[in-house]
Amino acid sequence: MKRKNINIAVSGLNATDNPGPGVPVIRSIRESEEFQGTITGLAYDPLDPGIYMRDVCDNVFLMPYPSEGAENILERIRYIHAQKPIDVIISTLDSELEAYLKISQDLFEMGIHTFLPAEDALKLRSKSRLHELSKIGISVPKGKAVTDITAIYQLEEDFNFPVVVKGQFYEAYIAHSVMEAVQYFSKISSRWGLPVIIQEYIIGVEYDIVALGDGDGGLVGAVPMKKMQLTDKGKAWGGITVDDPDMNEFVRHTIRKLKWRGPCELEVMKEKATGKYYLIEINPRFPAWCYLSVGAGQNLPWAAVKLALGETTHPFPPCKVGALFLRNSVDCVYPLSEYQSVITRGELVRITTDA
Repeated sequence: MKRKNINIAVSGLNATDNPGPGVPVIRSIRESEEFQGTITGLAYDPLDPGIYMRDVCDNVFLMPYPSEGAENILERIRYIHAQKPIDVIISTLDSELEAYLKISQDLFEMGIHTFLPAEDALKLRSKSRLHELSKIGISVPKGKAVTDITAIYQLEEDFNFPVVVKGQFYEAYIAHSVMEAVQYFSKISSRWGLPVIIQEYIIGVEYDIVALGDGDGGLVGAVPMKKMQLTDKGKAWGGITVDDPDMNEFVRHTIRKLKWRGPCELEVMKEKATGKYYLIEINPRFPAWCYLSVGAGQNLPWAAVKLALGETTHPFPPCKVGALFLRNSVDCVYPLSEYQSVITRGELVRITTDA
């Protein structure tokens, strides 16, 4: 049966040295032979490169920042939906998810589908509560959420140095002493607020896995990757798919225990001494390197679209091992009129009728 044209809205169009996942998600969707329709970009900054990149977005609309509240986001989506009816929204930024969960029922009543994690699972995977996952049988490092700098001076009572000092949203540093931990606590808390998370440092090899859960404990697909190149911010600039039966089972076990719904990125550490796997972080959305999943034979972004639409999606076969990605940076030139349209009107409409 021929698929009707659909309009998929995707956020996270930043594509700098610390890119958002939106552009690779869109590229993945466009590579599916099943996709027919248009892509609407949801941007926060008029200078987000994904707004202007050719063959990425058909139309783009500026959005209010999540900090402005879920109602403002909903009101903006109502406007966009009236201009260009949306069938599916793929949210790709951590900061958006709470707002989208609040308005998901309103979106559904408008005919807009999402595939978001359950609220309780989203809260449990937060950095400040990750250590609680040990209670449901998931191996995680010892952790502690700290809200008072005086507690840093008492870390040696519970932790052996070095430790990892993390912000509740972004940034992480390895502290080799109490004084280093104090410095990182001050730096992170001033930028991202409290709590600051202290985590046991696991010596070993780190792997990142992009995965898609069906919400009932099933794993639709997973692509594990070992980072080969890093930016100065520690972001992957290159990586290669790998295979390890024990790691694959660890991923299935984690998704099953959490009954994870939607995409996620699992950051796991294989301990050098024991070979045991530890979950060190869960990012509740597609990572910026998710286009690698297409090259590895699992188009997870397109599978997420199908799940959002309520379509049956069977688990993927094992991914291809040895698929390599290397990110690159190129200069692009665009007409000033496009930037002016985004600045003055808050939108850039290239397709005015349904495809």
